[in-house]
Amino acid sequence: MEDRVTRILDVLAETYPDAACALDHRNPFELLVATILSAQCTDVRVNQITKTLFARAADPQAMLDLGVEGVKELIWGCGLHNNKAANIVAACREIIEKHGQEVPSEREALEALPGVGRKTANVVLSNAFGQPAIAVDTHVFRVSNRLGLAAAPTPEKTELQLMAAFPQERWTRAHHLIIFHGRNICKARRPECHRCPVALDCIYYQKGETHADNQ
Repeated sequence: MEDRVTRILDVLAETYPDAACALDHRNPFELLVATILSAQCTDVRVNQITKTLFARAADPQAMLDLGVEGVKELIWGCGLHNNKAANIVAACREIIEKHGQEVPSEREALEALPGVGRKTANVVLSNAFGQPAIAVDTHVFRVSNRLGLAAAPTPEKTELQLMAAFPQERWTRAHHLIIFHGRNICKARRPECHRCPVALDCIYYQKGETHADNQ
């Protein structure tokens, strides 16, 4: 298993040398907001929205000053904008009141913020603070279970299995590699197994299920 995992990660690293966080951000606060917005929304769309949003409010106080209605107006079109606006403003209030206007770098404090779950915390911890973490989004959940890197029914259990399977120093990089593979080849409905560079190490491919999601 260890050799297969290493081989898969190495091949994906060669295939996607530029794999990195696709959410535009300049600091932990912008990444936090962008990640909250990314739920059920593409990174491309989020980047379009945050370009305007961060021009108006680039820090917690400015975002709080906009208020829920002001934020809602600027993020309209990203999906779930009512809930996201409320969570972003509430999170900003807590960052100001409890954390000296700085996004906390501790998991417990991050996950205590409104709108921040484990996946969002992992994105911020790994990309903004350089802490090893694996954020399991829909791509990571699908691709890692297809490949056989995990065999879990939930994102939470998938994360635990990936943490056990990957060397800690590769957690963050592996997360981005798997996302890129999910977006480019191992797609949800029509995985392009015929051009997959890790097909021979893929459990899904070996079982002959390459058309299972095309129905």
